[in-house]
This record gives sequence, structure tokens and C-alpha cells, in this order.
Amino acid sequence: MLNVLVIDDDRTVCEMVSRALVKVSLSVASAGSAEEGLAAVEQQNPEVVILDIMLPGTTGLDVFKVIHEQDKKLPVIFITSGTDSATAIRAMQLGGYDYVTKPLDLVALTDLVEQAIDTRRMMKTPVALPAGETQAADSQSFIGQSPAMVDVFKAIGRVAAQKVPVLIRGESGTGKELVARAVYQNSDRRSECFMSINCAALPDALLESELFGHEKGAFTGADKTRIGKFEACNGGTIFLDEVGDMSPLVQGKVLRLLQQQEFERVGGNKTIRTDVRIIAATNLDLDQMVEDGDFREDLYYRLNGVTIQLPPLREREGDVDHLLEHYMNVWATSMNRPDFEGISPEALAVLKEYHWPGNVRELQSVVRQAMLHATGPVIVPACLPEELHSAESPRSEAPGVESTGVPSDLSPFVTRQLSSGSEDLYAETLEQMERWLFTRVLQHVDGNQSQAARLLGITRGKVRDRVKQFGISLDKQVSLSGDDSQSR
Repeated sequence: MLNVLVIDDDRTVCEMVSRALVKVSLSVASAGSAEEGLAAVEQQNPEVVILDIMLPGTTGLDVFKVIHEQDKKLPVIFITSGTDSATAIRAMQLGGYDYVTKPLDLVALTDLVEQAIDTRRMMKTPVALPAGETQAADSQSFIGQSPAMVDVFKAIGRVAAQKVPVLIRGESGTGKELVARAVYQNSDRRSECFMSINCAALPDALLESELFGHEKGAFTGADKTRIGKFEACNGGTIFLDEVGDMSPLVQGKVLRLLQQQEFERVGGNKTIRTDVRIIAATNLDLDQMVEDGDFREDLYYRLNGVTIQLPPLREREGDVDHLLEHYMNVWATSMNRPDFEGISPEALAVLKEYHWPGNVRELQSVVRQAMLHATGPVIVPACLPEELHSAESPRSEAPGVESTGVPSDLSPFVTRQLSSGSEDLYAETLEQMERWLFTRVLQHVDGNQSQAARLLGITRGKVRDRVKQFGISLDKQVSLSGDDSQSR
């Protein structure tokens, strides 16, 4: 079988590439025109094609389309003497394996060809996990067959029709809002509105105004009366995410609403009655926060009408395969990739060995990134994010991050998340900043959590929760633990 086919009308280029690749025991053939190249692809079945963008009478992009119709798994490396960014973008959009410019770096090109041959081999191996059907792909579906998730489904069924508050507990990224929506959709309030509020995303004053509304003139900038979520959602369901981050003032007002179904707007004295069902969620240890005085005990018992505990992904035996297949279907539909086949055995082994500290949210992001990087219809290990190939924390080795797991510059992180198509960039960036802040302060005070709490202006309980959440090790030297770091 022919290893490499070079399609270029410049004989010098063909000869240079041939000499370089022969040194690593690869066989090389060349073609000087599009017609000769397409014939060679059909007759000789190469493992990699090196294709010049500019050919007599046509372009390499047009030739690639024909090659791709014949064999979507054949890696094609584009070469060109031009520097037009639009051409490079178009080449990659079409599905090119890579794009290099002249003069060629033959050492780098040789490495690239060997990688492409390895990718070709893995793509020709039957997929270990097929993509399946894409018609019913829905990113909001609840997926899971493990005993732990079956227990969650049972709990939703038992509590949905009741009027009691529900407290959803679990690590970040496990799908707490999906549970809240499932409770709402199976309740007798499903025809009324559902509103979601992230209590950690708003400063205390804004959160109070967002929930309860405010009167005109209540504070600087309050130029008109505003109706809050509790008033607007009368008859419906409100989901309070990250409820453990509410200030004592807001906690007191939410307690009164739960007890009496009434409240006053900020700056007002008129009592307003409402009928809302509250579903709350947190990844914090509320029991410890109550013991430390950081969360009201009476509010905790009011919210905790029924608790639904969501398991982390690492404890959901067998569910990783189902989730991977589901999100492949979701993104194949979103990206218009009906030809997508699935995950190679080598890539699936990497995915199944990973500990998923970011849980389902992280898995969803990884599948999306892998499909964006895939140059053919199969995900191979090279398509996966770099952090999955090591046992280190998913973010501790990322570009722009210091050895302690701290972002030295948010720009690379934000750029990377934007290129991966992130739809939760605000929360992800806040997590990076918070991770940096807590680690830096704890380093400054040699791990003394009481001093860190004083410098940060928060309670010691909250410092302890963040240490646990981010996997910050306080032994000898403050650092991020690879196995315990959490993704919000």
C-alpha cells in the first residue's frame, strides 16, 4: 500500500518531500496535476495525501472535495506558498487534516505525516463507540442507567407532584438544573413559568433586587419600580442555584417567603403575597456551613423538604459510554455532521480512564472540542484535549497556567474556551479567577485558613468549602491536587 501521495505541479517540492519521507521508511508517489492526483488516489489508495492549494486549472480545495467524497477518512495535508488566512480557514472548514506553508519545514512535515498515518490507521479500525442516530439529539436530556442515577429518577418521580421545597445537592457539573427542570416538568405547575437564578453570579444587593424587586428611589440608579422574580413567577417554580452563596440578609427574606409566602420589595413597605415553589441547589456542604454559622439553620430545614443527591460522574458506573454517545449525537446534529461515525478504541480508552472532575458538564465540553478537532468521521486520541492524556488536573497544565494551577493570564483561557464553543464562559472564567485567588491567598498565609478568611473578607467555612471544591492541598506547600480539583 502506498503511504503518501504528493499532488503538486512543482517537481522540486515533490522531490524534497519524497527524500524526507523515504528517510523514515515511507513510500511516496507524486502527481503534477489534479487529474493525475485523483487517479492515483483511486488506484493506489494512499494513507495520506499532501495537496498543493494552487494547481494548474483548478485549486486544491476543489480537488479535496472530490477526494473527500470518495474517502472521508483519508487525511489530506494542504501546502501553499500563499499567506492568505481565508484560504487556510476554508481548508480546515472543509475537513483538511492540517495546513502548512512554503518553504516547507521538512522535519515538522515528516512528523505531521506520521501522525496522519497513525490517525488513518485508527480511523480504519471499527469504532468502539458508534454515534448512533441523531434525530432525537437534545442537550437537555437526562442520560443515565447506573443504579445511582436510577435512584435520582425515582426521587424526582416521588417528589415532583408534591408541594414541598426540594434541595438538590451534588458537585458542580453533575446536572442539578436538569433535575430542577425535571421536577418542574413533572409537577402540577408545569403549565406555569419556571425561572432560574444563580445566587453566586450576582452581588448581594443585586441578588436581593433580582429576587424581590425594588421600589423607585430605593437606591442610586433605581429610577423606576421593578418587579422581582418571586412576584413575576407567582404560581410557578423558582430554581435557586448555588443557594449556599446567599448573604444572611437575603437568606432571611427567603426564609420569610418560605414560611408565609409574602415579602416586601427593596425600599418598600407594602407586603406582597405570592405562590411559588422553590427548588434550591448547591455544591457546598450546607451542614458544615450551618455549624459554622454561615447559613441559617432554620432556612436550611425549610429548603430541605426533600433532598435529591446527584452522584459525581466517577461514581456512575457504565454511564460514561451512554453520555458520550448522547453528546456525539447532539453535536453531530448541531454541527451538521450526519457522516460522523463515533470514537476509536484508543480514544475511548483515554476517555474511560479519565476521572472527570468537572462531571457531565466537562464531558459535554470534551466531546464538542474533540468533534471540532476531528478531521474525519472518527474521534481519535489526537482530537482530545491535552489534559485528558495525563493524570494531572484538567486545568493545572493548561496554557497560561502556572505550576500551581493558577492562571497567570486569563487571555489564553478565554481564547481557548471561545474557540471550543463554550456556552458557559462567564461561570468558567469566574471559576478560574476564584481558583487563582484562593490558592494565592492561601500561599501567602502558609495555608492558614483563618487568616485567609480574614484577608478575603469571608467566613472560614467558605474558605474550607473552596479548598475542598478546588482540590487545594495544604500539606507543606499550597498547591492544586490533580485528583480532587473540581470544576464549577
